[in-house]
Amino acid sequence: MDTETAPQDVVFETERLLLRPHVIGDADALEAVLGDPVAMEFYPAVLDRRGVEEWITRNVERYQRDGFGKWAMVVKSTGEMGGSVGCVLQEVEGRNEIEVGYNVRRDLWGNGYATEAARACMDYAFGKLGVKRVISMIRPENVRSIRVAAKNEMIREKVIFWRGYDHCIYAKMRTDHDSQT
Repeated sequence: MDTETAPQDVVFETERLLLRPHVIGDADALEAVLGDPVAMEFYPAVLDRRGVEEWITRNVERYQRDGFGKWAMVVKSTGEMGGSVGCVLQEVEGRNEIEVGYNVRRDLWGNGYATEAARACMDYAFGKLGVKRVISMIRPENVRSIRVAAKNEMIREKVIFWRGYDHCIYAKMRTDHDSQT
């Protein structure tokens, strides 16, 4: 697959968003998120252009290895990429977990895109991937992401030290309804 310019199929869509695999051609749009020091306040570092391209390459590798990863989040009304959201296999305290993560362009904050996209990713993990549980690892001071987790009925389980920082583990278990989506 040509990760530079290949047209990508939509993985799934929500009312206002399309989620599709990232390609290297997304680097400019994604740098507006991953290169923004305010948007990346609770991550170890902001990414420069090379870092963004490496991040995209890691996700393309995840698609090939795991069948999923972080996807480009495209706002239907404008056609613009508004960020990245998806499911990532993480090793947490010695076990593999599916983490739902999201990064939204700062000028789009407050529109509910992170909540909508994260909810769709949880449904995808429960229905398509068949997992019984999903998590989000959120730094305790990241009030915006904690609010997204709460709106999606995720429960704070505990705080762990992971990759150099305290992270709250928010989790949601699949219900009978979730397994039918």
